[in-house]
Amino acid sequence: MSEATSPERLLAILELFERERRPLSLKEIGELCGIPPSTCHNLVRMLRKRAYLYHAGARRDLYPTRRLYDLGATILAHDPVLERLRPAMAGLRDATRETVILGKRQKDRIIYLEVVEGPQVIRYSSRAGDTKPLHSTCIGKTILSTLARPEIEALLSALRLYRVTPNTITSLNGLLEDLERGREDGVFTSRGENVADVTAMAVPLHINDEVYGLAVAGPAHRVDAEFRKMADALKSLRDSLRHSGIASAG
Repeated sequence: MSEATSPERLLAILELFERERRPLSLKEIGELCGIPPSTCHNLVRMLRKRAYLYHAGARRDLYPTRRLYDLGATILAHDPVLERLRPAMAGLRDATRETVILGKRQKDRIIYLEVVEGPQVIRYSSRAGDTKPLHSTCIGKTILSTLARPEIEALLSALRLYRVTPNTITSLNGLLEDLERGREDGVFTSRGENVADVTAMAVPLHINDEVYGLAVAGPAHRVDAEFRKMADALKSLRDSLRHSGIASAG
């Protein structure tokens, strides 16, 4: 593929607008993305031709049109996994009044595929597309728990188990012990390990031969007080999804 149509550079331009949140000149786009002027001109011209960018304001700076939003919304609305899980996630959110998250492993990280935020003013907030560490999140632990021990040890040994918060487990043995506790309890928990003062719990969902993590997260004082009730609701939903054929036992 030629330099002028590089997918990485196209994405860099679109992600630049997310970061800057303002109209940008052609020169600014090129400089901020590190793209040569002639290449940047060709990419921007293509994006304008396909109605992804337009001239905004008197300076004729560039800004994305709604086309990108509509494209993403249409794709997301027909995601075959999310279509089946959204109603269940909303029901779990209503039952626990906390944020519900669906995530999946992406190399050595967890990516959030869907986030249904809780209704309370003080709540755990995130968004689909965010990525998180494997070792400090309940979804990461859930995904790790489905691997054979040698595979877990090899994966974690290759990672730097860095400290995200003062509560993060940073030793291989400590994390392996925590995973074993999660297996015994039926839910995998992160207590302030990824976000201070946030407790989260997750269970695995096996869908189409792939593993997802379904989690409930909220302020530690609320979740800890209702931990067993929320854990039971989460496990009940997992079992219901298995019985309905949406998920399997793995």
